[in-house]
Amino acid sequence: MANSKLTLSIEPEYIEMAKSYAAENNISVSKLFKNFIKDVSKKKGTNDPLLEKLKNMEIPDDIKSLTGILKGKYPAGTSYDDMKYEYFKDRYGL
Repeated sequence: MANSKLTLSIEPEYIEMAKSYAAENNISVSKLFKNFIKDVSKKKGTNDPLLEKLKNMEIPDDIKSLTGILKGKYPAGTSYDDMKYEYFKDRYGL
């Protein structure tokens, strides 16, 4: 993507603040501005139609009924390997 030029009109003290901040962080003022715009855009959020549809989608009752059925079956710190060991121990009498 080719770079484009942009002229901004702001008070001199803000220009100096931007230059000083950029120098302290070893980046250019252009990169500082680019990062700022990217951050602002992320905070605003993108309107992804699929995400919006999923946010507003009602979860069917049969799926809701499955919520928490495994909760408490294994302690919180149990790893996959521990569960696999328990399975094989019960299955093959180890």
